Amino acid sequence: MAEKPHLNLIFIGHVDHGKSTTVGRLLYETGVITQRDIDRYKEITQQLNRPTFEFAFVMDQLKEERERGITIDIMHRDFNTPKYYFTIIDAPGHRDFVKNMITGASQADAAVLVVSAADGPQAQTREHAILANVLGIGQLIIGINKMDAANYDQAKYEAAAKAVKDLLKSLGYKNVDAMKVVPYSALQGDNIAKKSDKMAWYNGPTLLEALDTLTVPAKPTDKPLRLPIQDVYSISGFGTVPVGRVETGVIKPGDQVVIMPGGVRTEVKSIEMHHQQLQKAEPGDNIGFNIKGVEKKDIKRGDVVGPTSNPPTVASEFTAQIIVLHHQNVIAKGYTPVFHIHTAQLACTISDILEKKDPKTGQTLEKNPETIKTGDIAIVKIKPTKNICVEKFSDFPPLGRFAIRDMGETVGAGVILDVTPAVQAK
Repeated sequence: MAEKPHLNLIFIGHVDHGKSTTVGRLLYETGVITQRDIDRYKEITQQLNRPTFEFAFVMDQLKEERERGITIDIMHRDFNTPKYYFTIIDAPGHRDFVKNMITGASQADAAVLVVSAADGPQAQTREHAILANVLGIGQLIIGINKMDAANYDQAKYEAAAKAVKDLLKSLGYKNVDAMKVVPYSALQGDNIAKKSDKMAWYNGPTLLEALDTLTVPAKPTDKPLRLPIQDVYSISGFGTVPVGRVETGVIKPGDQVVIMPGGVRTEVKSIEMHHQQLQKAEPGDNIGFNIKGVEKKDIKRGDVVGPTSNPPTVASEFTAQIIVLHHQNVIAKGYTPVFHIHTAQLACTISDILEKKDPKTGQTLEKNPETIKTGDIAIVKIKPTKNICVEKFSDFPPLGRFAIRDMGETVGAGVILDVTPAVQAK
């Protein structure tokens, strides 16, 4: 049997609108979890006095999450539809976990925006939709959940669907009218895998059918290699083994590569994925690769591997478009929070605020403002406190987007428009 094409899927939306329950129900309907699992979860949910949470429990496997009733970390789960093989990147709705959403979204090919039919779009619906747009997730399915709580009422569905579409249009989304909008109940299972007789007025796809209308993005194999390092191991008798995900290009044994920002040049001896030797690795592959003559201490998480003919760019500064998600007061020049860019984390200074933009139209609202605040979209200049590899979002999207963290919260997110390369010491 030929392997099905693979897609990474993220579920976004407001904290109480049923993302985890939706995911749990999808995994149940596609046979990933069994009735026995559900019965076991049911038992626990009753002990914890949360009787309708059993589907959500599938995703919320950390004990602390169960007790707090919120989803914390990203859980990866796989399921199959007739057409595709999906990996779910569960992006939690709780606002402290926006960083997870950003690291998760940076790998997502498509998103399901879950909105409650009873409540319509809320603050986090908007925030997640803005993030998905800023982070370049091109495909969106709108899920109108909790139809059971809305008595399967067509008017309530239509009102929620219109409110979501209006919101997306106001945020600059394209092709909103062509997006699939699916009314369903994750709790009851209506319109997830099977058409529901309670919504005879709806003749569109079920949620699973809607997922099969997504398209697989082309792998950027024709671009130069970019592989951000996640970890480095030293294996006795084998040498140094960096581990990371190929974002663009192809890597093969025998390739001459350079690891930036340190400028370490080496040859790839062998590549392994899931304990199997590979003759080449492509975008999306999480690999370990053995390199010659390099000590573990010479490279680290956040470094980027590229071909010697086209080394990863080391930035002395970069220009970015950012959105301020949550900040207690205002952000001025000189502000130095922590930036999470691909696998790197480091302090960077906002050295200049060039302009403030209208979130709806993208037009310039103000040139060189003194400060920016929550809700603002701005073009800023950013100076890293030490050498870091970044790329323009338009050239290498996974190396051109970032989250901004401060005081344990995600302050903002952005994409890199331009990079001033550092002068490399030869």
